[in-house]
Amino acid sequence: MANKNAKPKNPRTRAVVSLVAILIVVAVAAYVALFGVGKGTMINYLKPWGEAISLGLDLRGGVYTVYQAEDDGSDEFETKMSSTVGILTSRLTRQGFTEATVTRQGTDRIRVEIPNVSDPNEILRIIGTPAQLYFVDEDGNNIMEGSMVKNAQAAQDENGRPCVAFELNDEGAKIFAEATAANLGKTISITLDGETISTATVNSVIAGGRGEITSPNFTTDEVKNLSTLILSGALPLNLTQLEVSAISATLGVEALDRAIQAGIIGVALVMIFMIFRYRLCGVVADIALTVYIMIVVLLLALTGAQLTLPGVAGIILGIGMAVDANVVIFERIREEVAIGRPLASSIKKGFSNALSAIIDANITTIIAAVVLYAFGTGTIRGFALTLGIGVATSMFTAVFVTHKLLDIFADLGIKNQKLYVR
Repeated sequence: MANKNAKPKNPRTRAVVSLVAILIVVAVAAYVALFGVGKGTMINYLKPWGEAISLGLDLRGGVYTVYQAEDDGSDEFETKMSSTVGILTSRLTRQGFTEATVTRQGTDRIRVEIPNVSDPNEILRIIGTPAQLYFVDEDGNNIMEGSMVKNAQAAQDENGRPCVAFELNDEGAKIFAEATAANLGKTISITLDGETISTATVNSVIAGGRGEITSPNFTTDEVKNLSTLILSGALPLNLTQLEVSAISATLGVEALDRAIQAGIIGVALVMIFMIFRYRLCGVVADIALTVYIMIVVLLLALTGAQLTLPGVAGIILGIGMAVDANVVIFERIREEVAIGRPLASSIKKGFSNALSAIIDANITTIIAAVVLYAFGTGTIRGFALTLGIGVATSMFTAVFVTHKLLDIFADLGIKNQKLYVR
């Protein structure tokens, strides 16, 4: 049974508690974002978000190069392009460049980016040097070189299980037939730069230059990876270098510092303008903008997305979208106040009138960001990613955070409409 004597909670008290809680959460989150927490203690260290965000090549320095692949006119060109990207990635990873990125640019170009490298010739040497692939018997003797493998691809054996189907050139076919005949019932291993990547038992003589590597435990991904490694002794396509450039780390740091300084100055001026123009509504917008910035930075840190210089521009553009959404809301509220509606009703009606315009503007921008990310390359994708994250976050803060904060201020009992709108 409900207690009939219980007094309803004071809306003003509830609003004060809510506002204080929000401000505390924002302050704590801002502290963690700037300084991290847990360093030097027994708990896990949560890095400052600035350290946790991965920087792109243009911000931390490195080398990038663009290659043109020669279209051989075969129906397997797309497959060969994918294999080439995988082989280049494997080569760089084995050389210790685990943060290198190899991506397709258009239909027949490949872009390679390696951070924290100053000498372009070092990268060209790694990319142009074939991997050392050998077929080795149980005694450790090299039976055949990887250069004799014409093709290797994921396939299915007679039982429908994943396997690697390979094809040898004429010399390799002769050598491998003799080797399998001499090693029946024994194992032959495949080594790549001295590391064993596969071991299989010889069940029959493999003549004709075609064979399969099977295992009952093979998965589809494993056979794709193994076929790529087997082909890594040589690239499936001829590549011609079109462009190469080195970016110093100092230049990248200077560019980032200037972008951050410009962003801070711009955000500060926007916040001052919002307070001057919209008074308490401007204060609400500034709090919501602070929340927006922290959410965007947190998402970049959590997703591991690389932040590029155009990506910084995407974040700043997202800030503009966030402010624009608040301006639309406040103008709709002011229109409702002007026709004599009470403040609480004006806030509710103003949000209702502004919602469709905000959603339309943000959705169309998100669609543009998705298209740029899907078809763009390099820094264009960095811009598209941060723009998409920023716009989606701005829509969330405008629809939910700003609305909640305005309701809290109204519940505080501040009824003077002139304090909300000019």
